Amino acid sequence: MNKLAPFILVLIFFVSGNIYAQDWKYDFDEAVTLAKEKDQNIVLLFTGSDWCPPCIKLERKIFSNPEFKKFADKKFIWLKADFPKRKKNRLSKEQSEKNFELAERYNKKMVFPVILVIDKEGTVLGATGYRKMSAERYMSLLTTFDSFGN
Repeated sequence: MNKLAPFILVLIFFVSGNIYAQDWKYDFDEAVTLAKEKDQNIVLLFTGSDWCPPCIKLERKIFSNPEFKKFADKKFIWLKADFPKRKKNRLSKEQSEKNFELAERYNKKMVFPVILVIDKEGTVLGATGYRKMSAERYMSLLTTFDSFGN
């Protein structure tokens, strides 16, 4: 039984860590439909997940924070447009096209990371990127943008 204890602890850690993970959407239309159903705004993240240092910091320091994870789904619909460069992380052609269409509409200069809070109609309410601040302050920042639409 003692040999299983570390395995069980690791399993519990991963399962409990995923309970509050952001439920990322990868399709704009799906995100808009959900936003309308739940009467929530959308957080749209443009990221270079495998090559952009501020994108990686944002994921590690903000999005992975347990308090942020609890906050995430209660407040917003989460939409990710990723632009990885490594071959092993390559997206499907269809997903790449969706991401480039989103960039054409919302991130023409291809700046990374960019986080937009947009309403159910697709109007940008606020924009930010990686900021060296606590997860709690980041939650407050996103909530401030969210309040512009209400």
